[in-house]
Amino acid sequence: MMRSELELDVRYYETDQMGVVHHSNYIRYFECGRSDMMAKAGLPIEKIEEAGVMMPIISVECRYRRPAMMGDRIRVVSAIEKLPAAKLVVVQEVYNQNGDLLCEGSVTLGFIDAVSRRPIRCPKSLIEVLEKGMA
Repeated sequence: MMRSELELDVRYYETDQMGVVHHSNYIRYFECGRSDMMAKAGLPIEKIEEAGVMMPIISVECRYRRPAMMGDRIRVVSAIEKLPAAKLVVVQEVYNQNGDLLCEGSVTLGFIDAVSRRPIRCPKSLIEVLEKGMA
């Protein structure tokens, strides 16, 4: 399994008048966690796209447990449990500074050729990075 953690501060514009984080922001937190994980592994999304591969989101699953609040410091945990072929599944969790689980879910990404926009298999460069991270 490849696993990464990222800490973020809840920002004012992510909340409503009661100081509660709007539900749509958790999907953004997932995105920040995935991007950070790939960068830490040595293959940022920009490099994958420069190689002519795009990774569209196929599906997002999100289960809300409790709200994040203004002033919270959250921890986004991202994990890849198995090597992809045609799809990459990233399991994600968001915790507050007390360790309370706020949200859990997964994001499934596909791979397409940047020019033809046709589906392709997972690029070898990504497989190699994931294999290293899972070792």
